[in-house]
Amino acid sequence: MSTYSTLETPAGPFTAVVDADGAVLASGWTADVGTLLPLVHPTLRPATARQVADLGEVSSAITRYHDGDLGAVDDVPVRQRSGPFLEQAWEVLRTVPAGAPVSYTEYATKAGRPAAVRAAASACARNAAALFVPCHRVLRNDGSLGGFRWGLPVKRWLLDHEASR
Repeated sequence: MSTYSTLETPAGPFTAVVDADGAVLASGWTADVGTLLPLVHPTLRPATARQVADLGEVSSAITRYHDGDLGAVDDVPVRQRSGPFLEQAWEVLRTVPAGAPVSYTEYATKAGRPAAVRAAASACARNAAALFVPCHRVLRNDGSLGGFRWGLPVKRWLLDHEASR
C-alpha cells in the first residue's frame, strides 16, 4: 500500500507519495495529494494512498534538505515510468548538483540528445518526483527561471536556498 505525508517547509506545504518499498512515486509543494496521484504513471499509480504522519527516511530527507542539508534527498529511491528518453533524462537530473543549475540546452546535452531541448523541457514538465528529481535546477538559456509546476516563487526559493549553502 502506498502512503503519503505532508510536511510544512519554508517553501510551503510539501507532500510525498511513497510506495510500499519506500520509493517516492510523486512529490511536490502542495497539501493536496489529489494533485500528485495523477502525475504517477498508470502502471505505478496506487488506487488509494493512506495518509501517515511520518514517511521515515523520506520525511527525514525532506526536513534535512529544507534545513540546509542539500544532499539529503540524493539517495532517496524514486520510481517513475515513461519512455526510455524520459526515464534517462530523469536519472540525469538527479546528477545536477545543488547550487549549479544548468540550461535546458545543457540538460539536453547531458541527457545525450543535444538537439532535443524541447524533449528535455518535457522531461522537467512531466517529472512527478519534484525535489528528489530536481527539475528546479534547469533554467532557460538566458538564465531566467522558465516554468515550474509548483510556481516560480517556489523555484526561486529553492535556487536561492541551494546557492546560499
